[in-house]
Amino acid sequence: MKDAERLYSNRSKEMKASEIREMLKIIQDPEIISFAGGMPSPDSFPYEEIERVAKNILREHGKVALQYGSTEGVIPFRKVIAKMAIKDGINIDHDNILITNGSQQALDMIGKIFLNHGDLAFVGLPTYLAAINAFKPYSKNLVGIPLDEEGMQVDLLEEKIRELAKKGITPKFVYVLPTYHNPAGTLMLEKRRKKIIDLACEYDLLVIEDDPYGKLRYEGDKVKPIKAFDDEEHVLYLGTSSKILCPGFRLGWSIGPKEIIRKMVIAKQSMDLCTNVFSQWIACEIFAKEDLLDHHIEEIIKLYRPRRDAMIKTMKECFPDGYKCTKPQGGLFMWVILPEGIDTKEMLPEAIKEKVAYISGKAFNVDGSGANTMRLNFSYSPEDTIEEGIKRLGRVIEKRI
Repeated sequence: MKDAERLYSNRSKEMKASEIREMLKIIQDPEIISFAGGMPSPDSFPYEEIERVAKNILREHGKVALQYGSTEGVIPFRKVIAKMAIKDGINIDHDNILITNGSQQALDMIGKIFLNHGDLAFVGLPTYLAAINAFKPYSKNLVGIPLDEEGMQVDLLEEKIRELAKKGITPKFVYVLPTYHNPAGTLMLEKRRKKIIDLACEYDLLVIEDDPYGKLRYEGDKVKPIKAFDDEEHVLYLGTSSKILCPGFRLGWSIGPKEIIRKMVIAKQSMDLCTNVFSQWIACEIFAKEDLLDHHIEEIIKLYRPRRDAMIKTMKECFPDGYKCTKPQGGLFMWVILPEGIDTKEMLPEAIKEKVAYISGKAFNVDGSGANTMRLNFSYSPEDTIEEGIKRLGRVIEKRI
């Protein structure tokens, strides 16, 4: 075709390739130590248990597990997810749940369902890159609310909401990752979580709570999800099996008001009809055995905690003075702030030459800030590889300074 560009919709022209996905294509060289992706370690996957359960599902439920399923998701799986949610203080039943192809599909649905061109939504500064990419084709009017060590600064969010209310502008939603934030690694305190609910009730706002990492807690007290304080149904909660089972199953779940779940079901029917049924049956059997799942998550934590610690220790030893990095209590990521004047995107080719990779922090900021920041993943590589990669990165930063 001579000119395919003329055929594309205006919305498609707003779509951008994920910087993380593009980076993963660049760093195929096995000699490169990559801190770029957000991938779980393959050592965390329960291979034997999945094999055993898969054989059992084929024997006991093969005729339904290999067939089309309902768009909402397999009922036994949704009931198991509801039971897990109730343990976390979220009082719902399975009719409040939609199973999606990872939580990423839910993010795209949210943009499609709620955002018209020009509509305003709040996100963190920084925030999850793939959420930015999901929302922007529907509206580029994303307003960033800065984070500190305790997550989104809710007082600043309140100021912005009041300022907009005086102008007659009503935001569509607030998108937050309160528990072990991606990319910042922060944990939002309970008082801020309750304050977000108060604002949602006062201004009739929707809150999108994205919680992929909440089960991966290495230290500190457990904090309830924002959804647990949601008595007036203002929160749409997103969860996933990718970090506690395996990402290849592509299983996510949305928990929210039934009318919103119904609208998401309608949107999903034009996307893929239903989520992988066989994966749902396997995950259902594994998740239903609470002792087995809890033990598996404990093993993941035992695997990741020393990797986190190795990264922190080696940064202290090998990074030049002037950098900042908070110690995440859970999750998969470190957020590093380098001295002003260092542009991590410009520095990246130098890092690739030294056989180490990361994601520049600017990609996570909707206002274009964060040039001197970077996100580092510690879950994928073993400790000795992390130590060598951080040493290489330290040399690159030293040269820049």
